[in-house]
Amino acid sequence: MKKALSLLAIVALSLGTVNAYAQEDMAATEEVAVDSAATETMDSADAAVDSAAATTDSAATEEVTEEASEEVEAATEEKAFTQILKEKFIEGGAFFMSFVLLALVLGLALVIERIIYLTFAQTNTEKLLEEVEGALNNGGVEAAKEVCRNTRGPVATIFFEGLDHYDEGMDMVDKSIMSVGSVENGKLEKGVSWISLFIALAPMLGFMGTVIGMIGAFDAIEAAGDINPSLVAGGIKVALLTTVFGLITAIILQIFYNLIVAMIDGIVIKMEDASISFMDLLVEHNKKNA
Repeated sequence: MKKALSLLAIVALSLGTVNAYAQEDMAATEEVAVDSAATETMDSADAAVDSAAATTDSAATEEVTEEASEEVEAATEEKAFTQILKEKFIEGGAFFMSFVLLALVLGLALVIERIIYLTFAQTNTEKLLEEVEGALNNGGVEAAKEVCRNTRGPVATIFFEGLDHYDEGMDMVDKSIMSVGSVENGKLEKGVSWISLFIALAPMLGFMGTVIGMIGAFDAIEAAGDINPSLVAGGIKVALLTTVFGLITAIILQIFYNLIVAMIDGIVIKMEDASISFMDLLVEHNKKNA
């Protein structure tokens, strides 16, 4: 019996040990499986990140390539337009096209000079009247003349001439303001008539080139004794090109001419309003000192 019980105890202990080793082996196997799954997940995530980065780089590269191609196309179009303009200008004939170009250059030179002059001729008349009134009340006529002397523009010149004749009476002040106003108005309109001349002259030169081109076309037909489209096309092409460039020149100068006229009208209106207010100011000052 004792031997049987001992054998049973030994068998039980052996079975427990075997179960323990089996459970350890299963746990280890599960840990290996978990580690393998985690490794696979990380590898797939890294692959996804690499794929996204590659897609982003590809999109950026395509965008840069598209922008570069657009810039190249724009530069090509601009160059082509400039080249076409030069070619058409030369095809129009050097003689008449040179006169049209000269009219454009001279007209634009006068336009720039007038715009600069008129810009500097503009004055804040309200501020000037306030300064002249303050100088009259505090320092008299000489102080007011000094204010006008230090201010640029036709309005300040009119005020100065009126103050310069203040001692001769209000009638002389009025006459001097009118005279100086006419002179300043003439200065504002200086050179404007030349701009209008070039506006009229440019299309005339173009039309003259048109007529000469048509005459050349008919001379070629007469010399050939037959109507050949190639002979007529050359003369008509020259005629139309001179007309186009002449009209373009006239349109450009006409736009600037209207701008200059509008600036002159605005300055003249301010001059007239300021002269009326200045006369009222002098009359009031004269009454106070009478």
